[in-house]
Amino acid sequence: MTIQPNSLEARDKAYHLHSYTNARALERDGALVIDRGEGIYVYDNAGKQYIEGMAGLWSVGVGFGESRLVEAATKQMAKLPYYHTFTARTHSPSVELAEKLIQMAPVPMSKAYFTNSGSEANDTAMKIVWYRSNALGKPDKKKIISRIKGYHGVTIASASLTGLPNNHRSFDLPLARVLHTTCPHYRVFKTEGETEAQFVERCARDLEDLILKEGPDTVGAFIGEPLMGAGGVIVPPAGYWEAIQKVLKKYDVLFIADEVICGFGRTGNMFGTTTFELQPDMITLSKQISSSYQPISALLINENVYQPLADESAKIGTFGHGVTAAGHPVAAAVALENIAIIEERDLVGNVRSLSPKFLKRLQAIAENPLVIESRGVGLIGAFELAPREGFDAGQLGPKLFPILMEEGVISRAIGDSLAFCPPMIITEAQVDDMFDKVERGLEKFARQLAA
Repeated sequence: MTIQPNSLEARDKAYHLHSYTNARALERDGALVIDRGEGIYVYDNAGKQYIEGMAGLWSVGVGFGESRLVEAATKQMAKLPYYHTFTARTHSPSVELAEKLIQMAPVPMSKAYFTNSGSEANDTAMKIVWYRSNALGKPDKKKIISRIKGYHGVTIASASLTGLPNNHRSFDLPLARVLHTTCPHYRVFKTEGETEAQFVERCARDLEDLILKEGPDTVGAFIGEPLMGAGGVIVPPAGYWEAIQKVLKKYDVLFIADEVICGFGRTGNMFGTTTFELQPDMITLSKQISSSYQPISALLINENVYQPLADESAKIGTFGHGVTAAGHPVAAAVALENIAIIEERDLVGNVRSLSPKFLKRLQAIAENPLVIESRGVGLIGAFELAPREGFDAGQLGPKLFPILMEEGVISRAIGDSLAFCPPMIITEAQVDDMFDKVERGLEKFARQLAA
């Protein structure tokens, strides 16, 4: 592609630092410019259509170009474009959204706290664990346990919770007080001859051993995604969460469920907490809360967390935490309308209805000789390319990714896994179209590898 000196692509290369991108490669190759979106599709500035098989970043649940969300934002912008929630101030959209989230929470929750991203929500959860431990007179109970391959964000605190090397390397992370335990990916982390049930037992034992090694009086919380997303769409084995939660309860360790990807229907229930029968003390939410039409996230906390926090704020005189746009009225209004659309159109039911087709097509791809495994729940899944002589781990996925884009499908290469998380409005015919294109891309990839 020839880039004109004054083109948008050239200006992007000149001025824009991108997330999760090789900066030198971007200088050389430039970026794909997405110009507009409609339904499950996006279009680049040359007019090429793509199925957005990742719903943006796991997030555009109701699809692109939803007029009701545009209208909700416009109406609220005209009425009250901004106000804050500091120092006992509030406004209608934040009150209504907090009420709605507490009412629809999958387990009893007490309060909702708003931030702008999943990273900020998890960062806040971490601070609240520390604040609560001080309130309870347990100043050493501050360590947070996450998991290898878990993803919880990119702020200094939430990137520490994330268990992926590239979120730590050259950033001097993770922070002290953050620990990581076994990833529940059976195929990858099992030992020779270990059954799935034995693997689950070992995951729980590894967690318990870590807590005992550090000292139960020093471990404040455990954080986990119901289904791991950015670590490669890793579905926990049967019995995993039951075993993990027994350990947490035994040692009085708070449980934070990171629902940033799983929440609002993605797994076939409104929340992954329901799908995997979890009992968290805190829940973090973002992405599909507004279908990412506006930046907003939420942290839900139960009474066990709230009451000590409230006591400590009375003792100190304030809960000294907040961000300027927390509970932003436009973002909150859009989130409320987005949730209304999900409920009115029964998009969770659409996920449940289409999940068998979606997972069947993924499983068929697993039969391809280039593929070693497929995995998924609801309308989120991935297939993983088999190791191949002449390629290091993690090299194949990024080579297949642009081939799929040529076929008109945007996925996400996570190492050698290709992930899919389409908008929840997708139809059965569109699921077939997406995977037909993926299969053609795999055929083209096979020919390239054989050449």
